[in-house]
Amino acid sequence: MMEYILAPWPWYVTGPLITLVMYLMLYFGKKFGLSSSMRTVCAIGGAGKVAKFFDFDWKAQVWNLVFIAGTFIGGFIASYYMSNGQPIALSENTLATLSSWNIDGSVSGFIPESIFSWESLLTYKGFMLMIVGGFFVGFGARYADGCTSGHAISGLSNLQLPSLIAVMGFFIGGLFTTYILLPYILG
Repeated sequence: MMEYILAPWPWYVTGPLITLVMYLMLYFGKKFGLSSSMRTVCAIGGAGKVAKFFDFDWKAQVWNLVFIAGTFIGGFIASYYMSNGQPIALSENTLATLSSWNIDGSVSGFIPESIFSWESLLTYKGFMLMIVGGFFVGFGARYADGCTSGHAISGLSNLQLPSLIAVMGFFIGGLFTTYILLPYILG
C-alpha cells in the first residue's frame, strides 16, 4: 500500500480531484491562484498603506491563508515523507542541453545547483535568472491579473476569454524564454 502512496498518482485520480476542488471553489464563489493569496498576505502586512491594489478587506479572504499553509504543508509532506530521496531522472537530451549551456548535471530536487544556489546569485547568470526573472514573473502575474495557476486552472474552467489569452501569452513567453533568452543568458 505504501508503494502506491509514494508513486506519482495517475491522471484518473488527480484529474477528478482537481475537478472536484474547482467545482467547490466555483460553488462557493472563490478564485484559485497563488498571486491572489500573496495579495492577501501583502494586505495583512500593511501594503495597502503604500499601494491601493493591496487596500482591501483581507479578512474576507482568510481562506487564501489556508491555501498558502496547505501549499507549504503539502510540499513538506511530499518532500520528507513521500519522496524516495533519489534525484529526478533527467533525459540524456536534457543533460546535453544543460551541458551546452555550461551547467553541470548535478540536480538538487528539480533545479540545477550550479545556477540556483546562494553562491551563484551574485553572478551575472544568477542575477538574470533569479532577480530579473523574478521581477518579470511578478510583473506578468500582476499585468495579467493573475498567475498561471489561477488563469490556467480556474480561469479556463470558468471559460473566461481573458484567461485563455493570458495562458496563450504565458506559453508564448515560456517558449521565447526557453529557446531564445536562456541560450543567450546561459551560453
